Amino acid sequence: CEILSSLPLQMSLYFNVYFFPLWWLITVAILYLKYPVLSDYYKFILVTIMILVSLTELIRLYLGYVGNLLEKVPELAGFWLLTLLPQLPIILFLLFNEGLKIHSLERAVHIIFAAFLSFQVLAAFFTLRRMVNTLATRFRLTEFHCLEEQRPVPG
Repeated sequence: CEILSSLPLQMSLYFNVYFFPLWWLITVAILYLKYPVLSDYYKFILVTIMILVSLTELIRLYLGYVGNLLEKVPELAGFWLLTLLPQLPIILFLLFNEGLKIHSLERAVHIIFAAFLSFQVLAAFFTLRRMVNTLATRFRLTEFHCLEEQRPVPG
C-alpha cells in the first residue's frame, strides 16, 4: 500500500489557498484605482478575467485537494487541466500585457501566482503519471489473479 499523493503538491496547494485571497484583494484594489484610465475593451477584459479566475480557482483548488489527498485520478487530472489551460495563460496575460498599465505591486503578486501555477503544473503532472501507472499495475495484477482463480486445476 504505497502512498501516491505528493507532499510538495499538497504544500503548494495549502499555501495557494492562503495566497489567493491576498492576490484577489490586491488585484481588485489596483483594478479599482486604474479603472478610469483603462480603455473600454481592457475594462471589459479585466472584469471578465477576475470573474473567471475567481470561479476557476475555487474549483481548481478543490479538485487539487481531493485528487491529491484521496488519490483520485479524474479529480487530479481536472485540477491539472484547469491549471494548465485557463489559469496559467490568464495570469501570464495579466503579467506581460503592458496595455493594462501594470502596477509594481500587481506585477509582484502576479509573479508569485504564476510561480505557484507553474510549480503545480509540473508537480501534478508527475503525481498524476505515478498514480496512473500504479493504479494500472494494480488493475492488471487483480485481473491476473482473477484469471488464475478461474483456471481449472489439473488432475
